Amino acid sequence: MDNFISRFQASVKRQSLFTKADRLLLAVSGGMDSVVLAACCQQAGFDFGIAHANFQMRGAESERDEQFVKALADKYQKSIWIRKFDTKDYADQQGVSIQVAARDLRYRWFESLLEKEKFNFILTAHHLDDNIETMLMHFFRGTGIAGLRGMIPKQGKLVRPLLAFPRSELSSFAKAQSLAWVEDSSNESDKYTRNYFRHKLIPDVEAVFPGTLHNLEENLQRFAETEILYAQAIEQHKKKLLKPVGTEMHIPVLLLKKSEPVRSIFYEIIRHYGFSSGQLEDCLKLLDAENGKYVSSHFHRIIRNRAWLIIAPSQQNISEHIIIGSDQSVIDFPEGTLLLKTFQPQGKAEIVKDPAVAMLDEDKIRFPLMLRKWKAGDYFYPLGMKKKKKIARFLIDLKLSKTAKEKVWVLESDQRILWVVGHRIDDRLAVSPAAKKILKIELRMLQLV
Repeated sequence: MDNFISRFQASVKRQSLFTKADRLLLAVSGGMDSVVLAACCQQAGFDFGIAHANFQMRGAESERDEQFVKALADKYQKSIWIRKFDTKDYADQQGVSIQVAARDLRYRWFESLLEKEKFNFILTAHHLDDNIETMLMHFFRGTGIAGLRGMIPKQGKLVRPLLAFPRSELSSFAKAQSLAWVEDSSNESDKYTRNYFRHKLIPDVEAVFPGTLHNLEENLQRFAETEILYAQAIEQHKKKLLKPVGTEMHIPVLLLKKSEPVRSIFYEIIRHYGFSSGQLEDCLKLLDAENGKYVSSHFHRIIRNRAWLIIAPSQQNISEHIIIGSDQSVIDFPEGTLLLKTFQPQGKAEIVKDPAVAMLDEDKIRFPLMLRKWKAGDYFYPLGMKKKKKIARFLIDLKLSKTAKEKVWVLESDQRILWVVGHRIDDRLAVSPAAKKILKIELRMLQLV
């Protein structure tokens, strides 16, 4: 057996990529790399089928590639699946590049084939040179440790069994085996980022620093191991810092400030909630921000609430901490809806006895407001009283059931509770004859049908 095939098999076994019992789907373009992958799997005796994506971007050349791959499947007597894509139309509709469109289209199709045809893994022909190029592109674009370690041999059902081999070895094997393949003319164009790295940047660096490719290969291994250590350290910090509370995650500000390096630790926490590296500076400012300040991603908010940062879902119907801006007039929350309205008093202040309506002196209030569930330790100055009272005791005095207590929310401003929603406002915020602006908040309870 060819020495390269033996090393290929040894690499597959050493990394536990797949076994002889697995059904493999090979992504074959017709280029040298994928032809070598097919030859390796055939000579090593693996059970496989072939998938070919025709992106219809190179006219007759795309049709030539399709016919070549069909012939290759016939040669090996393997089943083949071919799909034509309107890649340009998809790219225009999605507003992405042709390269991104092609990647999205083919991997979605591969996943559907895996499920429909009962394959265990999809194999691609990425090799060591591809991985070095990927690492460098990530480095120049800006990335974390995961980007610097490049691609990995196995991610779920996606396997890259040639990742340990440089392209020069694949080329030597292909020539020694007299393998035929087709050339993609777009690979010679430097208008694509990867081709620029492949044809210009890396050769120029290699000319100045001989041995560059070997050094970069070793760096890939170092970064892969570094990522493992980094992930282990981040998990330890997360265990100390993160406190799950319902649908939210609470982080003690002082403990986070003492954590080193705080930037990396905080970013690794918030990126899982949709926050980008570009938002990190704004998120870090929350460590010294006033109560109620927040930063939003598409799906979450990080809210400064006293000694805590709270990561809460943005959807108000599932968030337990809802931020209310001065420009908002309708706020939905799990127990109903709040209607906010500001007006100037006309004559003598109106006395409202309805506990579902709060009349507050707006000049004594600072926005944003925070709507949240009450918790142990909360207190306020109930209307008509001049001393503070714990909300827990207030609710006991109201003779509320345990279930009813669990549904009580409070509205606060600058760490002061304005209103135990639907029950009593704070005496310090009550409207006085001198009030110039009144904030009226009305609770509309959910109506069960």
